Amino acid sequence: MSPAHTASEDAEPAQGRLRKLNLTLFLPVLVVSGALVVVKDARSWWDALVLGAGVVAVLVAFVRWTAGDVLRVALPCLVVTAAVWPFSVLVVDGSAAFFGISSVGAFVIPQLSRRRGMAVVALAAYVAAVGATRLLVAHEDIPGVLLQYVLIPTGITLALVGLRFPNKRFYDIVTELEEAREREAELAVIRERVRFASDLHDIQGHTLHVVKLKTALAQKLVDSDTERAKQELREIHALVSDTITQTKELAYAQRRLNLSAELENARNLFEAAGIGVRIKREADVDPGAGELLGQVLRETTTNILRHAQATRVRITLSESSITIVNDGAQRTPLPELRGLAALEQRVAADGGELTVGQDNGQFLTAAAFPHRRSGTQEKR
Repeated sequence: MSPAHTASEDAEPAQGRLRKLNLTLFLPVLVVSGALVVVKDARSWWDALVLGAGVVAVLVAFVRWTAGDVLRVALPCLVVTAAVWPFSVLVVDGSAAFFGISSVGAFVIPQLSRRRGMAVVALAAYVAAVGATRLLVAHEDIPGVLLQYVLIPTGITLALVGLRFPNKRFYDIVTELEEAREREAELAVIRERVRFASDLHDIQGHTLHVVKLKTALAQKLVDSDTERAKQELREIHALVSDTITQTKELAYAQRRLNLSAELENARNLFEAAGIGVRIKREADVDPGAGELLGQVLRETTTNILRHAQATRVRITLSESSITIVNDGAQRTPLPELRGLAALEQRVAADGGELTVGQDNGQFLTAAAFPHRRSGTQEKR
């Protein structure tokens, strides 16, 4: 078996596999049962032809049922089997041909969208009524006729139809599970796209703001300090090159943020913007939390440069958390920061908590991963 064939089978819906399993298991049973009906009741080739037509109708209905569209052939199959049953009772003197109308009815009725109860009653009544017509040509053994042509066929018909309803419910549950799995897969794709968009925003949005800041600084220095202006331009070039590299790495799922590099980058940016920065390390950062903490720092740095008139920034690092406080926040209601909102979801998904607050002109951004801290302590 080729790998491609295996992948195709894995991708096939469970409902389709179950229907194919039914086709493999029960089609031979129906063929044998139909053959026994013909052999038992047929007295001539003409009888065999008519009874065989009923068997063929059953097989067609079953095959279409396994394909999930039995209603498309329901009417012709019901008409054929409904005609074979009275032919068997009145002409052939056979009591087994109810097999056709009972089987087709059992395939069709559970698939109806409404009035299924009425359909069951009508099917049972038809089987019983046709069987009772045997009394018109056989008067010697009325109890035997009623048992053989009415009670047994009607009881078996009701049993077959009744068994199909749990089967239908089972297939409905399988279908619902498949749909739920498909929705989950679609949501996973959407979440991945949102994550990608968030990372792309982190990379390019941050870079564009830094380039804007450094360009403005280079313009101021171009006349008074040419060498410093050239240095700023070289840093802009290096920053853009690094951003291109990070974008490629993001596209190939290879990007990893380095918290130490982000700290140094934030320090340089703040100092270039004339903002005093103080970094306090209370403990070594857990490697597992470092990447998300670096993303929080990068996004917060961008927000401070874009939205605040900051003069001081304080960054505090612990084993599994980061706290960033800056002054110069607007004394207005907390602004909507979409980058932090998206990042909050990612932090929460990793078992952490992102806190954003504003008070007396100060803006606080904090992220913590308590489970990483407790996990590290247990290892120690």
